Amino acid sequence: MSIQILGMVSTAYGSESAGWRGPVVDPGYLADFARAHEEAGFDRALIAHSASSPEGFAAAAHVLYSTERLGVLIAQRPGFIQPTLTARKLATLDNLTGAGRVAIHHITGGSDTDQRRDGDFADKRARYRRTAEFIDVLRRTLTADEPFDHEGEFYRFEGVFSSVKPRGEVPIFFGGQSDDAIRVGGRWADVYALWGEPLAQTRDRIEVIRAEAARHGREIGFSLSVRPIVAETEDAAWEKADGIRRAFEDNLAGKGNAAWRIGRGENTAVGAKRLKEEAAEKLVHDERLWFGVTRLSDGGGNSTALVGTPAQVADALLKYYDLGVRAFLIRGFDPLADVREWGRELVPLLRAGAAAREESPVATGRGR
Repeated sequence: MSIQILGMVSTAYGSESAGWRGPVVDPGYLADFARAHEEAGFDRALIAHSASSPEGFAAAAHVLYSTERLGVLIAQRPGFIQPTLTARKLATLDNLTGAGRVAIHHITGGSDTDQRRDGDFADKRARYRRTAEFIDVLRRTLTADEPFDHEGEFYRFEGVFSSVKPRGEVPIFFGGQSDDAIRVGGRWADVYALWGEPLAQTRDRIEVIRAEAARHGREIGFSLSVRPIVAETEDAAWEKADGIRRAFEDNLAGKGNAAWRIGRGENTAVGAKRLKEEAAEKLVHDERLWFGVTRLSDGGGNSTALVGTPAQVADALLKYYDLGVRAFLIRGFDPLADVREWGRELVPLLRAGAAAREESPVATGRGR
């Protein structure tokens, strides 16, 4: 397929504007959320990660068993589970639930505070070197036909071999915007994850990352994470965005249902710094890329939004497609209801727009 549409599921209802309610792990809600993504035409759903959140592989298994074709993208931080065991966990899930439904997203970590909750006191540059070594061993474990040894800076193994191999591909996603991140992602990732930044900045990042991948004789894919806010009219969509901003402000002030999870600590990631700078520059970039929630947050996470009618938001997303993005991770502020709404118009419009571009690439001006 020329485009992949990813969502994000959680084990309980909540968002920045809605607050959080119910049990931390609600199996029925998670199953309903997963099925809503499948019915809306999504390809995968991200299982997020933090040092205080429910464990991702268990949540992913519940999603896979609650659906028939929906894939998962399991976020994890290298350093806490051995890469050899991670490979076997991924391959086992793939065999149990259907070929090609499992992917992994490597997050090196933007908060020292959150890393230390799980006992990781390595500095960020060391964490990126560890991520590179982790992915190297992970790939070899997933594919090696014979046992192998490995001795590196962070890992040492003798006779590594996995009897279980994935029946389909296990795509490796990766995120990070620092120079160290680009060196690691360009060398090892299948898909490089980007935040929803303005088009000009996104074009620049893609060019830099592609150049790094080319140094290693590789091509690399890109995903973009953004929060659509759609309504029947553009004015109604902007009113909806303002309501989300006010609700988030109320939650931050303790006026709403703000059963917030424990904070992740100061976000020192380069990507977060870039988003905060762009939010400070102006509230709206490229006509409808809205930084209202980003201004209220620490810049971390998926906080920028595209605001408009389904057709306007689809058109805005397809401008990133023209830059080379092929995977779009979209999640809402009213998570379950938004997924169901997007399945009616936004998702079909995205797929139709991508298909039209594939049929006539010259007319759209796409270089690749």
